[in-house]
Amino acid sequence: MKKLLVSLAALGLFAAAPAFANLQLAQKSNCMSCHAVDKKLVGPGYKEVAAKYKGDKTAEAKLVEKVKKGGAGVWGPIPMPANAQVSDADVKTLVKWVLAQ
Repeated sequence: MKKLLVSLAALGLFAAAPAFANLQLAQKSNCMSCHAVDKKLVGPGYKEVAAKYKGDKTAEAKLVEKVKKGGAGVWGPIPMPANAQVSDADVKTLVKWVLAQ
């Protein structure tokens, strides 16, 4: 029984690892300067973004483009700057992580 509990705990840590890694990627990419996971800062919280786009099959593509090129007017008057310096692969990873909140 003890081994089973230890194994389940280890699996839980491994399941959390991608979420933590993507949080680190968001921090490294300066996303967390304007966003938080669960509250509005300058831009919306990621949970709010995920809720807004839940069920939208085009959300990933729209958000990848918005992260790369920037945008305005969806979440208020403050525009989101373009993030051309972030690789396409990293942007896609970040958008998938945001939408999974």
